[in-house]
Amino acid sequence: MKPKKDITAEEFDRMFDDGEDISAYVDFKNMREIGHELKRINVDLPTWIVNNLDLEANARGVTRQSVMKMWLVDRIEIEAEKRAARRAEARAEEEAAARRASRRKQSASE
Repeated sequence: MKPKKDITAEEFDRMFDDGEDISAYVDFKNMREIGHELKRINVDLPTWIVNNLDLEANARGVTRQSVMKMWLVDRIEIEAEKRAARRAEARAEEEAAARRASRRKQSASE
């Protein structure tokens, strides 16, 4: 679909903010999600791992690369949750220590 006319960024933003249809002004073919660019890496793996990846891929009907991506994403999410839990626990410990120190200071001044 061709744009009706050229518009400014401010007009585009206003249309978007007002919930108007902006699809005529968006080039969906060349759209890329920020942070999702691809970067090629090489990984040397033992044969037994490759064979097991192939078994999993065949069982799922996907490529070996897809299995690896799915598993990596799963693991990254698990580790991120663990880190967040550790940070929350550390904050809770710091707050508890601060409350204890405050109570000690308060009782010492009484």
